[in-house]
Amino acid sequence: MTSQKPAPEHSIETFVDKNFARETAFLAELVKVATDNPPGDCAAHAARAKELLTGLGFEVEVHPVPAALVAAAGMKSVTNLIVRHRFGDGPVIALNAHGDVVPPGLGWTRDPYGAAVEDSKFGPVMYGRGVAVSKSDFATYAFALLALRDLAAREALPGTVELHLTYDEEVSGQLGPKWLLDTGLSRPDYALAAGFSYAVVNAHNGCLHLETVVTGKQAHAAQPDSGRDALEAATAILAALYKHRPRLARRKSRSTGITSPTLNVGTIAGGFATNVVPDRVTLRIDRRVIPEETRAEVETELRALIAKAAKPFRGIKVETTTVLYAEPLTPQPGWERLGDALRRHASRILGTRIPVKGVPLYTDARHYAAKKIPIVLYGAGPRTILEANAHNANENLRLNDLKAATKIVALAVRDVLMKG
Repeated sequence: MTSQKPAPEHSIETFVDKNFARETAFLAELVKVATDNPPGDCAAHAARAKELLTGLGFEVEVHPVPAALVAAAGMKSVTNLIVRHRFGDGPVIALNAHGDVVPPGLGWTRDPYGAAVEDSKFGPVMYGRGVAVSKSDFATYAFALLALRDLAAREALPGTVELHLTYDEEVSGQLGPKWLLDTGLSRPDYALAAGFSYAVVNAHNGCLHLETVVTGKQAHAAQPDSGRDALEAATAILAALYKHRPRLARRKSRSTGITSPTLNVGTIAGGFATNVVPDRVTLRIDRRVIPEETRAEVETELRALIAKAAKPFRGIKVETTTVLYAEPLTPQPGWERLGDALRRHASRILGTRIPVKGVPLYTDARHYAAKKIPIVLYGAGPRTILEANAHNANENLRLNDLKAATKIVALAVRDVLMKG
């Protein structure tokens, strides 16, 4: 005898199957509107997303961020969207995805904004910048909520589901989720942020960006001793930073999926003529922070290392400033309620074990955790960022994963709402 799925599960999965062509078309329209950040001018995409969401029957709140804050963040426009659907009394669950993307870069063999769908051994695949990170989860979460609304016509549901659709994750998230929470526009009991389908993420690295400016004194290259060579001092600083890397590799995180802290020097700028001793060199440093570390200890260690490396150079001035600090995501009490529900349904639908793990990048999820809101990352996508070519040429999404994730999210959110 074949076992029958419980009625709510059958209803949700049937709804997603019947509406999947609409969901795919919805995602394609989002991919076709560019949201490169930088430059970070995403208002047109927010307007198009609002139009599409309204077409699905949602009421959409539009929340433009004040121009002064946007300019200070180095962007041109930020418009956040909130969709709220109240089923009844009960918990509020926020589903957050970001629409801004990194610029396409080189190496594409498809139009980055074409949303082309091609057949593959994994089934149909859509190509485009942002199709995986994370415009896909605009679609995942919107159609999961539609499936819950459809279910609510036959089954009473408690609580509220909110969609938080934001536009500054690629530069910090300060004007997206953090701004929505700080201004009191939302205060959810649980949150789910964009992710991939084959793991539930409950931790991630933080990130410290430092800028070190090394200043010396210019001189004619025919008499270099009459100047103070900033590049020579900067070279010593670079050597010290790279020598520090193996020591960082020996520090291990307890979170599966996160190994060790990393350090990268991303940009170097300096000098202005071949025949002049360089008087100024600027380094930008990226230090990934594992959940077990604190900002104070990481920043103190790096600043001390830089100062020590520059000390032997007479007449050299070194200034180090903090450009960005993103807190690591650590599991918040209560995350298991949403995480366990996601794993249970994902294991059945995808037919594989779904682990809980951390990831080495940093995300907007940290802003919810900073408010003590239990949050995990889960959404549409393959097992790794590399499989999706996220932040790379020919970024892609397997549409079967989009369909599965939509069902899984809807089912898991229902479970959490029903348990209160």
